[in-house]
Amino acid sequence: MIKIIFSDMDGTLLTSENKLPEDFDAIISELKSRNVIFAPASGRQYASLLRSFEKYRDEFLFVAEGGTLVMYRDKEIFSHTMEVETVKKILAAGAKMNDIMCVWCGKNDSYILRDFDKPEYTADMDKYYTHRIPVESWDEVSDTPIKVALYDKTGNAKKNIYDKLAEFHDSLQVVQTIDWWVDVSSLGANKGEAIEHVQQALNIKPEECAAFGDYMNDCEMLQAVGYSFAMANAHPDLKKFAKFETLSCDQGGVIAGIRKLMADGLI
Repeated sequence: MIKIIFSDMDGTLLTSENKLPEDFDAIISELKSRNVIFAPASGRQYASLLRSFEKYRDEFLFVAEGGTLVMYRDKEIFSHTMEVETVKKILAAGAKMNDIMCVWCGKNDSYILRDFDKPEYTADMDKYYTHRIPVESWDEVSDTPIKVALYDKTGNAKKNIYDKLAEFHDSLQVVQTIDWWVDVSSLGANKGEAIEHVQQALNIKPEECAAFGDYMNDCEMLQAVGYSFAMANAHPDLKKFAKFETLSCDQGGVIAGIRKLMADGLI
């Protein structure tokens, strides 16, 4: 029987208008009655996930920052940190790119250079990084780094960021999460690794887990569970890693997938 369900947020659980499906609370109530944990798994900051699910903060397990930080009932289950010198090399590379905002993602908060603390950069950032601190210099930051996020306001992050970070592709985890964002973390840091640590910490087997995703940064997550679902709107290459396909995010695909698992007697 399934004991935990992991779900990506953007393009998966959330609609294209950044809203939860209408019957979300009802399905969570059903899962709770069956002792199944729900786990948002996102590139978003932990504080951002808490903002979205405040009333469930003591019930949900949160896989934040692309799998580099896992929190359950306000306690850290797992984190995959980075060396400060490595982070500064990435930030230096980002500084050479044209009009690209860099975000130092720490365990406690996120940080941007003050020059980028403007609506044209931070409007999109507000979705993913609820808390942020503008700094004059990266030397002001003492927070333990877990990830660097880079933002292209033109929506062409593949060309303007990902391709320009080629020197790091073999030594670090460099992932384009959506058209505007690229995340850089320690090699091997991803949602799949985080899920494996959750399974060990909670004594849950892969076949007792399900997951939903839509983009290539969900690949390892789908491989780490027994019941993997790709959204109808998912990247075509991601669908190759999923055992099942569900409806699109705008059609409540995560809810439909959970209903299928219930109907099949797996929950």
